[in-house]
Amino acid sequence: MTDALKRLSDEGVAIWLDDLSRKRITSGNLAELIDQSHVVGVTTNPAIFQKAISGGEGYEQQLTDLATRKVTVDEALRMITTADVRDAADILRPVYDRTDGQDGRVSIEVDPRLAHNTAATIAEAKQLAWLVDRPNTLIKIPATKAGLPAITEVIGKGISVNVTLIFSLERYREVMDAYLAGLEKAKAAGLDLSLIHSVASFFVSRVDTEIDKRLDAVGTDEAKALKGKAALANARLAYEAYEEVFSSDRWNALERAGANKQRALWASTGVKDPAYKDTLYVDDLVAPNTVNTMPEATLEATADHGQITGDTVRGTYEQARAELDAVAKLGISYDDVVQLLEDEGVEKFEASWNDLLKSTEAELQRLAPTEA
Repeated sequence: MTDALKRLSDEGVAIWLDDLSRKRITSGNLAELIDQSHVVGVTTNPAIFQKAISGGEGYEQQLTDLATRKVTVDEALRMITTADVRDAADILRPVYDRTDGQDGRVSIEVDPRLAHNTAATIAEAKQLAWLVDRPNTLIKIPATKAGLPAITEVIGKGISVNVTLIFSLERYREVMDAYLAGLEKAKAAGLDLSLIHSVASFFVSRVDTEIDKRLDAVGTDEAKALKGKAALANARLAYEAYEEVFSSDRWNALERAGANKQRALWASTGVKDPAYKDTLYVDDLVAPNTVNTMPEATLEATADHGQITGDTVRGTYEQARAELDAVAKLGISYDDVVQLLEDEGVEKFEASWNDLLKSTEAELQRLAPTEA
C-alpha cells in the first residue's frame, strides 16, 4: 500500500498529515501513520480543530476540569488545542531527532482574528511557543501584509514558523524575504540559526477552484482547455522562486552561519473537482526539499494509486508561465484571484474559530458544576 508514499519520500518530499484530533493521538492512529505511511509531520488549522473538538470524543474530561475552574472560553480553547499539539509533538519527537529538526513537526496557528494585527500576532506566537513548550513545534502565521513583519520578528526571536495562506507569487517572495530578515535578526542577537526552521505553505487546490469557475464563465474551448492547470502552474513557479532565493548571495551568507532553508509546503492538496485525479496535487508537485501536507483521504489515495515518477516541477517553468499567461489573456486577473483567496482564507479560518468558541462555550456551560 505505501510504495508510492515511500517513493515520494525518497524524492525529497516530506509527507505531513493535514489533520489532528485527540482520538487520532490516543488511539495510536498517528503513531501508526508515522510507522507505516511515511508521515513525518502534522499540520493543524482552526477548521481542523473545529471539526475535532466539536466531534467531542476525548475532550469531555478536560472540558469538565476547565469548566470547574471557570476559565474563559478563549483560555479553555488554547488549553485544549495546545494539549493536542504537545502530545502529537511527543509522538513525532523521534522523527524530529532523526532528521536533525527538519521534520517531526506539529503546527499550531495563531488566533485567526489577529491576522491583520502585527503586534498581537507576535505576542500570540510567543505565547503559543511557551504554552506548547516543545522544540518540534511550528507556529503558523498567515501571510497577510500584517503577518510579514510578524514573521520576521518571531523568527528573529528563534521561534520556528509555518507561514500559511500563501496564494500569490509576489507574496511568496515577500514571505521568503521576511524569513531571511528574521534570520539576520537572530544572527545579530547571537542565536543558533541551526535551531530555527520554517516552511512556507503555498495553497494549491483553491487556485484551481476559483480560476476554473472563471474559465467556465468565459465558456470558450480555449478556456475549457485551461481548466485544472493554473494551480499546478502557480505552485511550480513558486518553486522556481524558491530555487532563486535560496541560491542568492544573501542566503549563502546565512547558510554559512548555520541557517536552514525555508521549505515550500504544498497545502490544500485535496482535490476539489471530481473530474481530476484525486492525487493530482501530489503526483504533479514532486520536487526536492518540499513538504506535501495531505488530508487523510489524499494520503490513502496516494498510497493506493499515486503515480510518483520523479521530479515533476523542475523543467516545467516555461510551460507554467505560458499557462498563467493564457489565463490572463482571457481577461481573468491573477492579482484579483489571489487577493480574493487570501481574504477568503482568513475569513474561513476566523469563522471556524468563532464556531469553535461558541461550541466550546456551550460545552463549558453544560459541564459547569451546579452551585451548592
